Amino acid sequence: MTGNAEHQITAGFMPLLDSALLVAAKEIGFAAGEGVALTLVRETSWANIRDRLAVGHFGVAQMLAPMPIACNLGLTPLASRTIAPMALGLGGNAITVSNAVWAAMEAHGARPDLDPKGAGAALEAVVAERAGRGGEPLRFAVVHPHSGHNYELRYWLAACGVAEGGIEIVIVPPPLMADALRAGNIDGYCVGEPWNTAAALSGSGRIATVKAAIWRSSPEKVLGAGAKWAEANPEALAALLRALYRAAIWCADKANHAELASLLSSPAYLGKPEEWMLPALSGRIRTGGDGERLVEDFFIPLAKAATFPWKSHALWFYTQMVRWGQIRHSPAHEAIARDSYRPDIYRSALKPLGVPLPGANSKVEGALTATTPVGSAGASLTLGPDGFFDGGIFDPDEIDAYVAAQRQG
Repeated sequence: MTGNAEHQITAGFMPLLDSALLVAAKEIGFAAGEGVALTLVRETSWANIRDRLAVGHFGVAQMLAPMPIACNLGLTPLASRTIAPMALGLGGNAITVSNAVWAAMEAHGARPDLDPKGAGAALEAVVAERAGRGGEPLRFAVVHPHSGHNYELRYWLAACGVAEGGIEIVIVPPPLMADALRAGNIDGYCVGEPWNTAAALSGSGRIATVKAAIWRSSPEKVLGAGAKWAEANPEALAALLRALYRAAIWCADKANHAELASLLSSPAYLGKPEEWMLPALSGRIRTGGDGERLVEDFFIPLAKAATFPWKSHALWFYTQMVRWGQIRHSPAHEAIARDSYRPDIYRSALKPLGVPLPGANSKVEGALTATTPVGSAGASLTLGPDGFFDGGIFDPDEIDAYVAAQRQG
């Protein structure tokens, strides 16, 4: 490693806990150690992140995991080739509802245990009850149409039998979610931390369930890179990936969580109290009221190949774009989605570090019911448990059948 700033990189990020790897890479010195002068620019919306990457203001950015795919499929206003050479962790989201909705859910059997099946069944009953008396649909917010939040919320609702149209889904930037809930503009939302904890600690909402229970070991944010920039700056990108991996090791160490929470809470990053950061880092989720539940895999920055850009993750997001009418299914579109994630760049950059590298680029999502050692290059690697709360399996080699089954469902 060298302390010289051989590479100048500007990265956009959103004020979310899963910007942690970028923040640690800069503030703890991992970027400088790899010869990268890393400038972080905070943004106010995912649309701004997407557009500023497209026009070249950023070389790389923290991005919603489906967003590079959407860019490459031409679903965005400023469509430009974007790649995802690294993931920025697993999990990190939750679904929060207003106190009024939670009280109605409790009347239908919901418990403060974060179980997606129980919470979903109760919400289905609430929605049906409202429809029966001619009430307006509930309004839930997600952060962007091409987001894991949108797809996992819709997947959860559909799997729990919530009638389509029973819940209106709108777009709200993450930092405004808790305020919108408090003001009564929305009845619930799916967002990353610390914006669920914000509602729980302020007393304005209750956390109903979490991403880590809806789809275990599931992707959330990636490092997005403009394809032209990446092609012109391969050494800079590789150096940044190494810095981010070292940052992931640091972020995963419980001994560093207090310092990480302090860093994230600073005005340059999230600008919110440290106590908002600690639940997601520790897994001790404050659900609202006096409730607290331990979710050890709530946010995973390193374990379970958390930074590996699995092509199967990209393809599952693609199937949801098809399912919810954003794109039609075709072999060409499927290929674009698959090639948006670049494990080849990840492998090339990290191989010199001797880190565990999966032996494949895709995997069957939902196949592992327990922690399982898997074949890898470098150090040993374990994956799982993974999978969807309803028992669903996603085989990336059987996309046609998966898409067809979703249409029928």
